[in-house]
Amino acid sequence: MSALLACHECDLLTQLPPLPPRGAAYCPRCGSVLVRSKPNSIERSLALTLASLILFAVAISFPFLAMKTGGFEQQSNLVTGVWLLYAQDMTGMATVVFLTCLLFPLLQISTLLYILLPIYLKYRVPHAMQTFRFAIKLQPWCMMEVFMLGILVSLVKLAKLAEIVPGMSLWAFALLIITSAAQVTVLNPHEVWEALEVPNDSD
Repeated sequence: MSALLACHECDLLTQLPPLPPRGAAYCPRCGSVLVRSKPNSIERSLALTLASLILFAVAISFPFLAMKTGGFEQQSNLVTGVWLLYAQDMTGMATVVFLTCLLFPLLQISTLLYILLPIYLKYRVPHAMQTFRFAIKLQPWCMMEVFMLGILVSLVKLAKLAEIVPGMSLWAFALLIITSAAQVTVLNPHEVWEALEVPNDSD
């Protein structure tokens, strides 16, 4: 039996027909896209999520930037950068950076792994649907690209005052932004919901 899906624009309930590879279903009332078929969505999204986890570990473990001036070199990483903001009484800024660039991305990667890996291995985990809803709600709050844009602006300004040496963490962070965006693009949430609604064999 075809699944029922509510249109995101006009709330019309529509029975979804079987979709061909890379096909799409449209709302018969307003013409909005209901869902797109994305081949190997779970597998590709899982691979990108695992890559994001590795890149996140590298991004917080190695130097982010080094400044060289007058024979003196100072290195910093993402975690120490947040701590320095706190130390300089920039509590609001430090909290925003910590949440949007460290905590929320890590939570989203972890929750997606918690959902996608069991689906791929064909077993169920408790509270899967609630966890996936939480992962979807986290997406708008992961603002790593905004932080990277701020870093690039700072590099342009600081380049006149000192020699800036990008660290491994900076490149890992840039790749993390790319893999995270790609993961959002390839994931088909409708396919995840369908997999989560399949009952256990023992039920």
